Amino acid sequence: MRKEDCFYLGKIVKKYSFKGELLAKLDTDEPDLYDSLDAIFIDLRGNLIPFFIEKSQLHKSNLLRLKLEDVDSEADADSLLKSDLYLPLELLPKLEGDKFYFHEVIGFNITDEKFGNVGILKNINDATAQALFEIDRNGTEILIPMNDEFIIKVDRKNKTIFVNTPEGLIDLYLEE
Repeated sequence: MRKEDCFYLGKIVKKYSFKGELLAKLDTDEPDLYDSLDAIFIDLRGNLIPFFIEKSQLHKSNLLRLKLEDVDSEADADSLLKSDLYLPLELLPKLEGDKFYFHEVIGFNITDEKFGNVGILKNINDATAQALFEIDRNGTEILIPMNDEFIIKVDRKNKTIFVNTPEGLIDLYLEE
């Protein structure tokens, strides 16, 4: 399994018992969707390794308590600490309407109500306090905050996101 075919689910943060159980912090708003998995991929030194899950249950909100097959001791568990967890993309719940996963809208056109066609969405920068659409307009980068008030409609069929940005925002990037 390749990382490109998976989504990041969370990270193993600590051991839970001396029998090899682990606690994973999930990166999701709906942790209960993932409390009955059969298997999971763990990133070990850059390789995704499948592990079968013997038992799992939610533990204190967004922590998932995991008992993995063949992880039966503290030493086994130690070797997995701080490892990232992944699942295949097809296990992501489908989003509808104007909700979207970042990876699914890369390559979409961005169209502003007043400005018109802005360009192609190349990336979403979520390393800042406000996530940003990074748009390529014929070699010029335009940044638009991913603000619910700006996003009007996500048209998956036509691969277009319609936005309504404040007057002059896009022009800031185009003036020489």
